[in-house]
Amino acid sequence: MAAGERDLMGGFAKGLRVLEAFGPERQRLSITEAAETSGLDRATARRCLLTLADLGYADYDGKFFSLTPKILRIGHSWLSATPLPVLLQPHLDQLSERVGHSASASILDSTEIVYIARAAQKRVMSINLMPGSRLPAYSASMGRVLLAALSDAEIDVILAATQFKAHTPLTLIEPSALKAEIARVRERGYAVIDQELEIGLCSIAVPVRNDRGRVVAAINVGAPAAILPAAELPAHCLPAMLELQARLTPLLP
Repeated sequence: MAAGERDLMGGFAKGLRVLEAFGPERQRLSITEAAETSGLDRATARRCLLTLADLGYADYDGKFFSLTPKILRIGHSWLSATPLPVLLQPHLDQLSERVGHSASASILDSTEIVYIARAAQKRVMSINLMPGSRLPAYSASMGRVLLAALSDAEIDVILAATQFKAHTPLTLIEPSALKAEIARVRERGYAVIDQELEIGLCSIAVPVRNDRGRVVAAINVGAPAAILPAAELPAHCLPAMLELQARLTPLLP
């Protein structure tokens, strides 16, 4: 049931916007920075930040606010409530051992993917990926697989809301080129990324469907391009990934 405007809590929504202003590149925020990033006025951002600090979700040193570990309770509530991470983890462990490279699972959240499980052989990216980590959907192999499961209209909405950034010289950032690539992913059933997120990293992803055919997640294998180039990923990884894909379908709600 859709909520009416009178049913919504404006203050709560503003607090969430301030929370979302924090990120990997914005770990400490002043009141002015929080206001600019969240799009709120300075007085509202200040009240939200002070409330977070009073409740123990943020620290305040007199100038800057930073989130505390208590904020993890919010994300952990979702991870604890959904069976996907627990169900997928042992299968990712087996896949990682079989192909000799790191394997991950993620879901789509607006313009980003959120990691929900991971089996790491070695660290292949400069950032440390773990459950809860986020990457832009347009430039991640799992993101393109998840986007390919949507309608063209839904893809248009997400791409229109995306802030494109060329992470490397190889990153696709032109919407028409991305839509053409997503269409190819939809047709062949898997996505390959060749150093679009980070130089030296390539990956391959496939969708994970439940027994009703709905895509509920994506799994991928990431490898150093110097050891396993993108062109060799399908031959090396796809058979094992498709076997896992088929094995998971009857298990997923």
